[in-house]
Amino acid sequence: MKDVAARAGVGLKTVSRVVNGEAGVTPDTERRVQEAIDSLGFRRNDSARVLRKGRTASVGLVLEDLADPFYGPLSRAVEEVARAHGALLINGSSAEDPDRERELALALCARRVDGLIVIPAGSDHRYLEPEMKAGVATVFVDRPAGRIDADTVLSDSFGGARAGVAHLIAHGHRRIGFIGDQPRIHTATERLRGYRAAMEDAGLAIEDSWVSLGPTDPERVRDAVTAMVSGPEPVTAVFAGNNRVTVTAVRALAGRRHPVALVGFDDIELADLLGITVIAQDAAALGRTAAERLFRRLDGADEAPARVVLETTLIPRGSGEIAPPS
Repeated sequence: MKDVAARAGVGLKTVSRVVNGEAGVTPDTERRVQEAIDSLGFRRNDSARVLRKGRTASVGLVLEDLADPFYGPLSRAVEEVARAHGALLINGSSAEDPDRERELALALCARRVDGLIVIPAGSDHRYLEPEMKAGVATVFVDRPAGRIDADTVLSDSFGGARAGVAHLIAHGHRRIGFIGDQPRIHTATERLRGYRAAMEDAGLAIEDSWVSLGPTDPERVRDAVTAMVSGPEPVTAVFAGNNRVTVTAVRALAGRRHPVALVGFDDIELADLLGITVIAQDAAALGRTAAERLFRRLDGADEAPARVVLETTLIPRGSGEIAPPS
């Protein structure tokens, strides 16, 4: 900074004001300082700045799986909000492992991020209580926190699944299968609850063989689809509990002599071209809402933890409108 000040012919305070974007510097002086910075290759020492201000201008995002297309727009939205607040986003994947989630979240806290956005894999987040008390703003997204009170931003998984199954019922289906994620996952249980509610609303009984929960790997989902659509009294429609299940279900149902209706939770790439009816949630809105909530906390908002639920949208494209065999 002394070199920059000498080259620009100004004082250290003026250089500090320009570097930190503070007022009180004329355009001509700011130009001279910036030219000196560019010429000398000056870079602000962020480590010293952290010690002085107590903030790192960085936030952490703990995702389930960085490779999952659903999390792309969510992460991008968080990054855009962070950038607008002059902060850097650091993210990582828990791989749906509670221990890895805890390890990653605490590693980010150890690196003194100002705040955390967490898509939880576990069901007990009391390990974050000391960090939150120490000032690390924390928001949970897509799924609620377990055993602590914290800001949460969710999609309406229950209402979306209920609407999707009701849509199949409205098109004449009475034997409807549900294939979802692992039962310990909040979104999986909420979507199953929505399925059961829609069937109950219509006065329809559910056979045990119509419901399958578990890992979303293709082999497990393909076997579940095949079992449901086979036999003397197969289901005539399937509700897929998330995007990965939907993709495998589309492949498993392709080319069947008697088409099976399908509605999936989450939109998927090429769904419009393939004619896949979906319950779409706005991943970008989830990320943006969670990030805005986080920076409200960082800016000093002192209020009770809030639970924000975003609506889903039914998009009919053909697969959910197939009538059952006569």
